[in-house]
Amino acid sequence: MTAPPLTGAAEPATDRTVVGENLSLPLFRTLSGVLAGHPYLKVVVDREENTWHLLDTAAHPFHVNYIATRVLGMDLETLDAELDAFNASVYMDPARRFLLGVLSLHTDQDTEGRERTFLVLETTEADTMHGELLEFFYEFVRERVDGRLPLLLKPANHGQEEALAAISELRVPRILSHELFGSRTRTPLNPGEATGRLRYFRDHEEYASAEAGLGWADIVAMPCLPDDVPRVAGFLNTAPITPLSHTNVLASGWGIPNAIVRDLEELVEKDGLNGAWVRYRVREDEITLERLADEPDLRAPAWHQQRIRLEPPLLRDTPVLALHRLRAADSDRYGTKAANLGELHHVLDSRTADLTAFYGRPRPPREDLYKHLAARLGLSGRPSAGELRSKAAEFVAGAVSAPEGVALPFALQQRFLASSPVLQQGIGKLKMALELDATEVLDSLCLQLQQLIRNTPLPESVTRQIIQAFPTAAGPSGRLVVRSSSNAEDLPGFSAAGVYDSVTTVHGTGQLLDAVRQVWASLVSPRSVRLRHQVGISLDDTYMGVIVQEYVPACLGGVLVTCDPTRREDFRNVYLNCSPGSPEQVVDGSVLPQQYLYNTVEGGGRTVALGSWGDTLDAATRARLADLSLTGRLLQSHFSAPDVDRPLDIEWLMTDQGDFRLVQIRPYAL
Repeated sequence: MTAPPLTGAAEPATDRTVVGENLSLPLFRTLSGVLAGHPYLKVVVDREENTWHLLDTAAHPFHVNYIATRVLGMDLETLDAELDAFNASVYMDPARRFLLGVLSLHTDQDTEGRERTFLVLETTEADTMHGELLEFFYEFVRERVDGRLPLLLKPANHGQEEALAAISELRVPRILSHELFGSRTRTPLNPGEATGRLRYFRDHEEYASAEAGLGWADIVAMPCLPDDVPRVAGFLNTAPITPLSHTNVLASGWGIPNAIVRDLEELVEKDGLNGAWVRYRVREDEITLERLADEPDLRAPAWHQQRIRLEPPLLRDTPVLALHRLRAADSDRYGTKAANLGELHHVLDSRTADLTAFYGRPRPPREDLYKHLAARLGLSGRPSAGELRSKAAEFVAGAVSAPEGVALPFALQQRFLASSPVLQQGIGKLKMALELDATEVLDSLCLQLQQLIRNTPLPESVTRQIIQAFPTAAGPSGRLVVRSSSNAEDLPGFSAAGVYDSVTTVHGTGQLLDAVRQVWASLVSPRSVRLRHQVGISLDDTYMGVIVQEYVPACLGGVLVTCDPTRREDFRNVYLNCSPGSPEQVVDGSVLPQQYLYNTVEGGGRTVALGSWGDTLDAATRARLADLSLTGRLLQSHFSAPDVDRPLDIEWLMTDQGDFRLVQIRPYAL
């Protein structure tokens, strides 16, 4: 189950790079390294000399360094000083001298079930080769590779896919990225390492019967983990999911390993792993599961001793407000989600925020990425800082809008809870159980209290405040969406993704009041109470606000995070998932979404997986998603300040008119 590690970066004593020779399978294996479980070899075609270079992977991990130092005689300092211009000359110049690519070795089964070995040729993701150049590149390599090995060209981005569409597959056989990797046996989702006891469940029925006995030292493995899984040592999925699912966001926030291992059942049966103690590692290039001979001497994880203290909120004289009147500082009265949406309104309306700071961060050897941002925004040359900021703000305001709606403050929830002696008694019992750490009665007390909250009449003053805001929030459709906005979420060490309730179909006053009480009740659900208790968040410090938004029909919805969740060092890419309809389908696992990576530095995008769909989106829609991804990156500069490298998690939808609306914006747990 172990994928060999990457070949070491230190330059070896010998350099076996070959120039001008044909490539056989033994030569490939001599020169290749391993990436993501597949042998690979870097190649450079020199059109001027009509030859190619087969790089010794151990000696030359970077194409550009090899060309500059070994072919052109440059030193590395000069290369670093001119890196962006040099990259443009080898990746984007249509008349370029050098064509850079990677050959990787793969195996699959033919129609008769026999194993087939084949090579895949691809460029880097930022390469802009047009169709004629791609065809030349393929034919040049095809002529010099052992004819017994099938060779397929893999477009590195959407632009190359479109360029190849006019070329016959008989002339240039090809394979798309999602076709090559969409059925991978093992896929990392969240890097990490854990030592624990493997608990393997074939279905949700088996899981449900054992759920109460799961503890912090368990590694839970099953086809698709439920969103309410307790905090454990690690996750293993035996069926495909997206890195942006609620369970993987939890894994990221908890700092535990998570991966897809489709052949886990075979490994469990072969090695008797169910119930065994194992060491589980997830990295970008390997996933390992090692059985331990003896039960290890484990200490309780640090979060067992963690104590998160929340600042007391402001409860007095807090009105129901329209979302556009809130700012980020209002999180202590309305909750983080509501405050962030108010801040989004401010950014889009005022256009005074600096949305370029991410690109101003040094990315060695570059001092900044401002030239790249200018190119993405359609500006030529090197514009002034003021011009760049103005264009970035204009771009974002033109690309997305913020939802209309209202925010109900914490004070409204507190007035409701204080209005009922029965509610106060239920809260008192729950607090006592938490103080005594009487975990065996927590679930029943929570469920009883939730039932009381859902069925206790609202005080007239509370009802009046909600109803008065109702016409403002309803919008033309008359349908509302009611979302949670707590102070106990989006915290360092506690993301609470998927923990609190939202109600997405609300019509009329009666349903609105019921939905508000349901959201309030989710603050004391058994799961939310247990998770907060584990990290020391007191029930006394926990409050729930409510967002009431107009419902907007969507033809497409999804989530994007302004990072690549499986490659933490990647500062270029934004990961985007989408499905027909609402964003909730992406995170709740009801469908497997389409998955894309968009490069927000050099530009371009690529399809990672088609999910439950049969076809990819059309080119125009994918181009719109590229703009949305750049918008998310620009907003990161504002919402993640001062640490502009901290990614955002953004839920979005595309309306029937083709407009983008951001319905939630929050920190992405890393």
